[in-house]
Amino acid sequence: MKKFSVKSIVAIGIGAALFFVLGRFVAIPSPVPNVNICVQYGLLAFMAAVYGPVAGALIGFIGHALIDFSYGWGIWWSWVIASGVFGLLVGFAAKALKMDEADMGKKGLIKFNVAQVVCHAICWIVVASVLDILMYSEPVDKVFVQGLFSTIGNAVTTAIVGSLLCVAYAATKTKAGSLTKE
Repeated sequence: MKKFSVKSIVAIGIGAALFFVLGRFVAIPSPVPNVNICVQYGLLAFMAAVYGPVAGALIGFIGHALIDFSYGWGIWWSWVIASGVFGLLVGFAAKALKMDEADMGKKGLIKFNVAQVVCHAICWIVVASVLDILMYSEPVDKVFVQGLFSTIGNAVTTAIVGSLLCVAYAATKTKAGSLTKE
């Protein structure tokens, strides 16, 4: 069994805390009932890309559970699970795209954003909506409207926040060949 490094454990703790703070205090109300425009998914996508799928899943799951718990209405498990799945999927996508090795130029940003849009669609249109129906007997039309709006809103905020974080992080990385004499 692979053990977590101290770096990964700290990243999960800090990532979940930041996810909670952004989701709880920077959420933008939307016209769709029970749906906010969320900036925390940009942070989650970035953390999953840097620290991997397991860290991404735990950050999303723990952070979303804390948000729901803090509101006092109880934890809405279908959406908590979807947040964890989003972190997991983005982490796997980042590994497959080798984002940690790539220059975060135009091609890297396009790959990142195509991956995050697909991951959001899977999580909010499929995972959250289906689990809402199965777990809470929610009306089909309601959950798919919520899922579609969440996909669009989260994809846009992830494209902005996540892309900025990825570009800033890439700027701190040493480029291959940057220390050679010319």
